[in-house]
Amino acid sequence: MTEITQTVIAAASVFSAVVVIFGAIFAAYRWYLKQNKQDRDIADIKEEQSLLTYGVLACLKGLSEQGCDGPVTKAIEAIEKHLNKKAHK
Repeated sequence: MTEITQTVIAAASVFSAVVVIFGAIFAAYRWYLKQNKQDRDIADIKEEQSLLTYGVLACLKGLSEQGCDGPVTKAIEAIEKHLNKKAHK
């Protein structure tokens, strides 16, 4: 009877260890997939933000051509300076 109990306990220990190891591997794999998804999402957001910046710059230049001055000119200069800095990084 004692041998059977010890065998069952040993088998349960081995099974528990295998489950824990596979659980850790699965958790690491899920984390890896989540990081890849976040990287793709960030790239998409950066592309969209770039398009929006160019759109705002085009609108500001249109206002400048119509004779708007002051803050429009300053905003154009600031956006162009920012884009120039980002282009050289």
